[in-house]
Amino acid sequence: MKKTHVALFIALILIADQALKIYIKTQYPINTSKHVIGDWFQFYFVENPGMAYGWKFGGNWGKLALTIFRMAAVVGGTWYLGHIIKKGYKTGFIICAALVYAGAFGNLIDSMFYGMIFDKGMLFDPLMGDYVSYDGLAHFSSNGYSSFLHGNVVDMFYFPIIKGHFPTWFPIWGGEYFEFFRPIFNIADAAISTGVITIFLFQRRFLGLRPGQNESHTVETGAIIDDHTQVS
Repeated sequence: MKKTHVALFIALILIADQALKIYIKTQYPINTSKHVIGDWFQFYFVENPGMAYGWKFGGNWGKLALTIFRMAAVVGGTWYLGHIIKKGYKTGFIICAALVYAGAFGNLIDSMFYGMIFDKGMLFDPLMGDYVSYDGLAHFSSNGYSSFLHGNVVDMFYFPIIKGHFPTWFPIWGGEYFEFFRPIFNIADAAISTGVITIFLFQRRFLGLRPGQNESHTVETGAIIDDHTQVS
């Protein structure tokens, strides 16, 4: 698989991710939703100061640490993608790695720049120990709501497919309300999850013998001889 093809694939994911995020950020008041298909598929605008699917920790310092981690992951991912393309890894594995890379890069863009280019966003209140919401629509502005590396990630996909209450006899959560699928996420999160899960499911197929590796059979036994077995 060529580097230009991988770069184009990543660019398309980033463009789709950022276009939808900017649309949601500027057209929806925070914590509001719109039904797309029935009740089970909604655009629900939330801001996420932490990790994927709304997980967060540590206030501003935790957020800064996460942003720096994303930056390190993108830098390392740039080298790794070039490495596996050069070494001729299987196309499926390269695509999955590109999905993870694009997802990390997409959310990194939000964390790095959204606080600087939008006039409104959630801010951490030390007295409350949590992030505080805001009113109205956000707009592009040279006077941002925060600084470099302190922007919030925009999430919008919400799939409350099943709602209800656990039966009263159910252990621990008996009678409590439940909802599936509750997390709200974005295209970047979906790209990361798809890449990681697919690699996990097909790792033996992806990481088997690669193009260019030698494979032959002995006349006597028919056993496979490759680079690894010869060294062994």
